[in-house]
Formats: sequence, structure tokens, C-alpha cells
Amino acid sequence: MAKQDKSVLTADNASQLVGASTFKANDKFLFGIVLGVITFWLFAQSVVNIVPDLQRTTNIPLESLNLAISLTALFSGCFIVVAGGLADRVGRVKFTYLGFILSIIGSLCLILAKDEYLFALGRIIQGLSAAFIMPATLALIKTYYEGADRQRALSFWSIGSWGGSGVCSLAGGAIATYMGWQWIFILSIVCAVVGMLLIYGVPESKAEGSKETQKFDYSGLVCFVVALVSLNLVITKGGSFGWTSSTTLGLIGLFAAAVVIFFIVEFRLKTKAFIDFSLFKNMPYSGASFSNFMLNAVAGTLIVANSYVQQGLNFTPFQTGMLSIGYLIVILCMIRVGEKILQKVGARKPMLWGTIVTGTGVALMALTFLPQTIYVVAVFVGYMMFGLGLGLYATPSTDTAISNAPADRVGVASGIYKMASSLGGAFGVAISAAVYTALKATGDIQFAAAIGLWVNVGFCVLSVLSIFFMVPKNAGMNR
Repeated sequence: MAKQDKSVLTADNASQLVGASTFKANDKFLFGIVLGVITFWLFAQSVVNIVPDLQRTTNIPLESLNLAISLTALFSGCFIVVAGGLADRVGRVKFTYLGFILSIIGSLCLILAKDEYLFALGRIIQGLSAAFIMPATLALIKTYYEGADRQRALSFWSIGSWGGSGVCSLAGGAIATYMGWQWIFILSIVCAVVGMLLIYGVPESKAEGSKETQKFDYSGLVCFVVALVSLNLVITKGGSFGWTSSTTLGLIGLFAAAVVIFFIVEFRLKTKAFIDFSLFKNMPYSGASFSNFMLNAVAGTLIVANSYVQQGLNFTPFQTGMLSIGYLIVILCMIRVGEKILQKVGARKPMLWGTIVTGTGVALMALTFLPQTIYVVAVFVGYMMFGLGLGLYATPSTDTAISNAPADRVGVASGIYKMASSLGGAFGVAISAAVYTALKATGDIQFAAAIGLWVNVGFCVLSVLSIFFMVPKNAGMNR
């Protein structure tokens, strides 16, 4: 590890020569970054709890709305690595601004949408916005902060990310109930404009050698997008298409062909590939990224639990959102605690503790056989444990990932790490919703919800295993 840390430090010093090393980062700059993050994690993700209102006011078919829920995370995941690499070369501040602008355009599309096409377009643009903002802002944090200041900045970044995802259900339900769902995206536009003003004047930051031209791997990107969109369609619409229909089987075949071609292309191009697989030779980075993918897949808990308490227990969207208020409070408190634990004992222990506590919370919510009053309490406590676990995990995992990436590739490495977040969330929601919907069709909604939630416990188990075997005991210590 000593040799590896030295190489990272050397690369980091080289990167500072390209950025404006005299710039002193402040809380105004950091708050602007956080506002950029919550335009996705808070506002764009609020749709998980406002589907009935959307369907009633837009006349968009339910099936199309369910697909649209996953489009933002899916397109964010598909393009986040591309955006990270381009941000390294073109400029991280420029890409943060472009992300804000795309967020405004996407929100306007949703506000004006009366049919599924404009709504889907808005969701896709929101995904592209997140792809621009997330790796660029993480790279800016690594460029302009060091040591404990960097870990503090990452904590606030994580508050915007994990905290935003925690409050999105409550905020979406409350805003839709008392103001109208369009106000969710009006407020998102306000945050984007304020964020742009707060980061105004920040010097540009690029990776060393960023002016060098490099042919972009369009073939890899196309194969990647085709594969993931095909798989998402199979998961979300396989039931309506018919699992053995020619459409479903054709999509499965298309997915398989795209995956094979993708890996052939990527391994031929190596470092010039769409996804630089050489980054995964670093075991701490790989462990952080894979565990991040699996723990974000636990977002499927939100759609299953929200759907069950509304359809099975007759809760309103606002009441449903209130169940997760404990999650919000705990995660906002625990992210800074996770930072302090990281500084004292390293990254591995809080990552393991956080994942185990998260899984325990989801398992508690899976006890749908309990009497209604007791179950509601179990869900509330389960959400608190969910937030406790994610709060412990967030900063140590993010710090492990970006600290083990070369500074001249931190945009790409950050992009892959956040791609894991987006794709994990997209497919976790899709898989959990598909299991819940399929089993609910048998008439036993209680059993359907339980199995849908136990699927998410399985995601936590896989996350624990990846941390245990891939993240060393001394990760995050003495840096």
C-alpha cells in the first residue's frame, strides 16, 4: 500500500499544476456543488412517490411512468464515465455549468409535459445532467481540497447525495400534495440557478495533458447503452410483453450480443476504451465501486415499501413519505460521523458496519406479516437503520474510491464510481418492482412485498462480501 499511496500523491501534485493551485476553496463553492448534486438526488428522484398524481394530471400510462422512473438513473449511469473523461480534458467547472443547464432544461420538459414522450425526454435530460455534474464536482473536490478538508467536503457532497435520496420521497409527497407536483421541478430550477451563481468565478481545473486529442470510443458507448437499455426493458416490461414472447427474447438476444461486442471492443482498446478496466486492478477501488453498486441497488426498497403501504395499507403519498423522515434525520447526522470514524479507524470497518446495518433495516421492513400498527413502527425503525447504515458507509466508500485513483484520471474513475451508484439504483428499482409486481398479480400483496424487500437484503449481502474480500483493513488510514 505504501508504494501505491506514493504514486497517487505524485499524480495529485501533477494535477495541481494544471488547476489553479492558488484558489482557496470555501463554503460558498461547496454549497454550490451540493445544490448541483441535489437537483438529481432530491428533485429528480422525487418521482418515486408521485406516480398517481402524474398519471392523473398527465394521462401518461402507468407502464410508461414506471419506465420513466428508471430512465434518469439509467442514462446517468450510461454517460457518467464519458462525461467524467471529457470533464478531465475540457474542464470540470465547464461541465458542472453544463450539468446545471441540462437540469433546468429537463425540469422544464417535465413541467410542460402532457404526454409520455416529452416526459421521457425530460427524464433522459435529467440523467445527462447528473452525468455531467457528479464526476466533475467530485474531481473539483479532489483538486481544491486536501486531507481532512477533503473528507469534510466529501461529507457535505454525500449529504446532498444520500440525504437527497433520503428526503426525496417525503419532499415529493409533500410538495405534490400541497403545491402540485410541478413545483418539485420549479424548485429544482431555482436550486440550479443559485448553484450556478455560487460557483461563479471558480478557476477552471483540467487533468494534465488534457489538451491532447484522443479518439473517443463511440462503439463501446453504443454497445453499452444498447445492452443496458435492452436489459432494462426486459426487466420492466417483460411481463407485459410476455416472458417468452418474440419481443422479450429478441431483447435478451440483443443484450447478449451487445455485451459480447462491448467486451471485445474494450479489451482491444485498453486505456482508450469507454471504460478503462485497468482501474479495477486496484482492489480497494474495485471493492468500493462494486459495493457501491450493490448498496445503491437497495434503492429498490423505496419503491416496494412505498407501493405496499399505499396499496396494502391505504396510506397517502404524504403519509408514506413521513415514514422515511427518520431515515433523513439519521443519515444527515451520521454522514459526518462516518467521516470521523474514517479518520480514526480507516474505511473498511465503517463500510462493513454501514452495509450490515442497512441490510438489517431492510429485513425489518420485510416483516409484512406483522399486525399493521406494529409493521408501521417496524418500517419507521427500518428506515432509521437504513439511514444509519448508509451514513456510516457513504464518506468512507467515496474517499476510498477517489483516493485510490490517479489524479490525471480522477474524472474517469469518479465517473465509474458514480456510474455504479446510478446503475445500481436503476436496476435495483427495476428488479425489485418487477418481483413485487409479478408476485402481487397472484393476489397476495403481503407476500409480494416481503419477497421484493428480501431481494434488497440480498443486495446488501453481496455488498458486504465485496468489502470484506476487496477492501484492505488499512484502507483510508494515514493519508
